[in-house]
Amino acid sequence: MALRIQIVPGGPPASAQAREALRDLIDRGELLPGERLPTVRALAADAALAPNTVARAYRELEEAGYLEGRGRAGTFVVDEPPVTGDAETGLADAADRYLARAKQLGFDAEAATNAVEAATRRTG
Repeated sequence: MALRIQIVPGGPPASAQAREALRDLIDRGELLPGERLPTVRALAADAALAPNTVARAYRELEEAGYLEGRGRAGTFVVDEPPVTGDAETGLADAADRYLARAKQLGFDAEAATNAVEAATRRTG
């Protein structure tokens, strides 16, 4: 998996930029709960960063409750990341992304709503 994070030269420290970029991907639902992140070395190579910079970003996100390290298995997004900002706005954004994805797959809003209702019945 190749994550695309951009580091702005002359901006905040690279580890802070990497941390915020990853947190933003989690908050926006682009990195999903349970999803495995690239290894520190792989992300460092992709983003042209030092491995220690990425390791620090991962460690800070673990401390903040966004990621969990599972030893040799890797680093994963936690099942329930912290809620940040306005939860209602986050839910509205998630709904917009869901409907846009359903449209990309060829479904209309009614089919997308029916899928949500069916999932709600299955999961309670």
